[in-house]
Amino acid sequence: MRILEAAVAEEEEGARPILQRREEPLMGRSVGGDVHLTPPSNFGVVDGGIFRSGFPISDNFPFLEALNLRSIVYLCPEPYPAANAEFVRSRGIRLFQFGIEGSREAFATISNHAIMETLGVLLDVRNHPILIHCKRGKHRTGCLVGCFRKLQNWCLSSVHEEYIKFASVKARPSDMKFIEMFDVSCMMQCVLHILYRYHGFGNHTRRLAYQKIS
Repeated sequence: MRILEAAVAEEEEGARPILQRREEPLMGRSVGGDVHLTPPSNFGVVDGGIFRSGFPISDNFPFLEALNLRSIVYLCPEPYPAANAEFVRSRGIRLFQFGIEGSREAFATISNHAIMETLGVLLDVRNHPILIHCKRGKHRTGCLVGCFRKLQNWCLSSVHEEYIKFASVKARPSDMKFIEMFDVSCMMQCVLHILYRYHGFGNHTRRLAYQKIS
């Protein structure tokens, strides 16, 4: 993993709130009659402050800006396009790149170490709001989210149902097998202390987070 863009100076705690509820749906809205908010392909909400999608294009930047993102997790090995790199730089968004090769065989390209390292980024609420994306938001993103669901104690049938929802006809049995075989207990090797933390804006939703013991 490498961090491509350093975050701007640390803000005061709680300075960048997660997107608040709106009377109108965010997707497809116009702001001031000028900017149309178009989400990236395969966009979805994973949890409070965690989103997923396919690769964002420039038309999606106003939508991403409305999410008040603090971080982006990019799961492809290719360099981030110049337009996207400039977007995250100019908005002070931290970009974490985990170069996972695309393959029909998840076991051949996705390592447990890569998943654990990426989950460590997702679990740290200091990185929220955060967007996860690969190219299509189907396979690499689907495997990561599936492993995250196992940490949340989802039953395997629900995990696979969500994976299929986003992968559609491109669903891969090897991806679902990888998720099934992922051992959440191995997270203890890189995350020394896992705890539940109440973290939210008004509703105090229970959120899985972690802190490392010095």
